[in-house]
Amino acid sequence: MLLVTLLSGCAGLERNAHADALAAPAGLQRELIETDGFVLTAFARISRRGAPLDLYIEGDGLAWLSRSEPSLDPTPREATGLALAAADPAPNVAYLARPCQFTPMAMSPRCGIPYWTGKRFAPDVVASMNQAVSRMAARVPGQRINLVGYSGGGALAILIAARRTDIAFIRTVAGNLDDEFLNQIHHVSPMPESQNPIDFAARVATIPQIHFSGADDTVVPPVVAQRFAGATGGRCARAVTVPGLAHASDWSSRWPALLAIAPACSSPQHQDGK
Repeated sequence: MLLVTLLSGCAGLERNAHADALAAPAGLQRELIETDGFVLTAFARISRRGAPLDLYIEGDGLAWLSRSEPSLDPTPREATGLALAAADPAPNVAYLARPCQFTPMAMSPRCGIPYWTGKRFAPDVVASMNQAVSRMAARVPGQRINLVGYSGGGALAILIAARRTDIAFIRTVAGNLDDEFLNQIHHVSPMPESQNPIDFAARVATIPQIHFSGADDTVVPPVVAQRFAGATGGRCARAVTVPGLAHASDWSSRWPALLAIAPACSSPQHQDGK
């Protein structure tokens, strides 16, 4: 047990160092945000208070070691969500890690395996993340928020947006936007203690949004984004499949070009084909 703890600690240090190396060149500064449920790790660059905030949410990280063995530390090895944030040239960029990622476990006593497995999208997780979004939003008073979520962070982007009135755009990358359907695809257990983003599709239907999927993604295949866009009614949501990319591909190298694709709502007349 001592050896496992030591190895886990060393791995955590390596993953934290990797995150710092991603963030530093982009001017993203590490900080901790205390919420009612968890202490969350964040990185931020706020350089123009009169501009919108692009806010990124990390994926599930290292939640599982295998199909049946959960990890003891969900901190991501690659931090794709943070890499996307670092590739964003906007003046105001913030990134939120998920509960129990990067933050020392002792700082969040509630951290435990359920919160990166079956309860990863539980209401208390959503509430904690939403509190952190509000803290970041307070730094750009009166400005709108552009949410971006990678993988499981895409699920939280939808669940958070459903609670707020200040979201301008939603973008997801390889987003788990229907966890019940996705778990059926992979023949894994359902997550009854988590909220399913597709159940909230109607609540975010009027927010312009784009859901990017990799054409080669077998973890979250493009049909998931397509189903979600359809559930919103399709007027403001687009599902875009990107050739040549899989779930764990280098999305950040393509991100500036994908960011240039602006989310927009079609007019009702256009939607009806009139």
